[in-house]
Amino acid sequence: MARPNILLVTSDQHRGDCFGFEGRAVHTPHLDLLASQGTRFGACITPNVVCMPARASILTGLLPLTHGTHDNGIDLDEAVAEQGFAGALSRAGYATTFIGKAHFSSNHSAQPTGRCENIPSSHRFAADWSGPYMGFEHVELMQLGHNYWLPERAPGGLHYERWYHGDGHGDLKDTLYRRRLAPDTTAAQTHHSALPTAWHNSTWVGDRTIELLRAHGRERRAGAARPFCAWASFADPHHPFDAPAPWCWQHRPEDVDLPAHRVRDLERRPWWHRAALENRPQGGTAEHRRVREDYSRIGPQTDAQLRELIANYYGMISLVDHHVGRMLAALHDEGLADDTVVVFTADHGDWLGDHGLVLKGPMFYEGLLRVGLIVRGPGTPAGKAVPDPVSTIDLAATFGDYAGVPVPAATHSRSLRPLIEGDGATRDHALTEWRLGPQRCGVALDLRGVRTREAKLTLELGSGAGELYDLRDDPHECVNRFDDPACRGLRDELMQRLMARPDDQRHPLAPPVGPA
Repeated sequence: MARPNILLVTSDQHRGDCFGFEGRAVHTPHLDLLASQGTRFGACITPNVVCMPARASILTGLLPLTHGTHDNGIDLDEAVAEQGFAGALSRAGYATTFIGKAHFSSNHSAQPTGRCENIPSSHRFAADWSGPYMGFEHVELMQLGHNYWLPERAPGGLHYERWYHGDGHGDLKDTLYRRRLAPDTTAAQTHHSALPTAWHNSTWVGDRTIELLRAHGRERRAGAARPFCAWASFADPHHPFDAPAPWCWQHRPEDVDLPAHRVRDLERRPWWHRAALENRPQGGTAEHRRVREDYSRIGPQTDAQLRELIANYYGMISLVDHHVGRMLAALHDEGLADDTVVVFTADHGDWLGDHGLVLKGPMFYEGLLRVGLIVRGPGTPAGKAVPDPVSTIDLAATFGDYAGVPVPAATHSRSLRPLIEGDGATRDHALTEWRLGPQRCGVALDLRGVRTREAKLTLELGSGAGELYDLRDDPHECVNRFDDPACRGLRDELMQRLMARPDDQRHPLAPPVGPA
């Protein structure tokens, strides 16, 4: 068989249960269809619960403390990145492309870093610059994609921002984005945006990816095509929750499903839960501390507010789903569908009201840790569901396996093909880790986590405190069994799995240069 094309599509901050096929009241017809045509993983976790480390791990096949981007605001080492799946496939003759939000480098910093994604540095990159970057031959990037910060103006910004302002209507677009359409909301960081969908960054990612697929279709018909590996990266449904019309109205607040357990019962949790929520960020600039407090945290919401927020979040997901459907149609129309491995996943999830929390932070509840993972392609069984614990870190080796190209640097990554195509392959656990300093939430933490099919353990290495949940009997993670003598055997087993992590951590680890 000829080497297949590979299309990786990711969303941002998209929970693993927020798909129609998972039973939530969210409209995702195209992703539901993709899952029915391929294989989905019901226990896929992220190797880190914030953007930059998670994305770096997808690319490199390495855990965060090994590739070095162990928190947001830490630039991924370009030499390490180029040994990831994109660089390996580029060197093997694949045409490699990245479209959308990369976030391999810090956006915000007190001083310019010289990286293209860095706001103080992007003016150094000419309008016709398109890579190479992090192993990808060709890139078309958005700098942020989250409109808490509206798109940068020239000479700053990257491909999306320059397109957004390029027609001279940037002021109008900014005004429309800020306009709050009825019905108004009182939920934190939530509004129905009047920005037309045609100018939204999800539409731009969809359009640019479809143009790429059409170009490959033309090359194939001309007999000159190389196999391609493309990563299309949507910036939603990341906060602020600002779906544009009409997607903001697709889900009525009264119809959405609320979390079963939505109370902040901090007295039942390890010490760092309260500390991370109540301590003030330390260090950095005053602006960076303000961002951490005002943007990276959301206080308790009433049920009515949570319904408004979730309905808007669902609308953002449905808009992503719409453009995934357009991509799948383009693959079919160009005759590429049968020769392309399509993967959909996310960098991490969102608490979305679980335990009274919204957004993300150092509490590894399932809504934040688990992400969707769907694979469709040659030899992929239709309608198969894999219950084994896996990680998005496994994608690097999986892509190498499909392409017949080893990715030797991806030492923590294991191909998913045996689980997809075989009957006897199994996995017993997946790992996650996060080392963060006091500049994020006012306390330094060194968190390690392990998830099996039926249990999850998180350990804070500095203090030895932890949490253990029996996911079979306690799926909403209400009872911490870490210090329960009846669970000592399970705790010891999970600790052994946790401590079996390869001893290959990067030294020294770089500190953050900014909040993200």
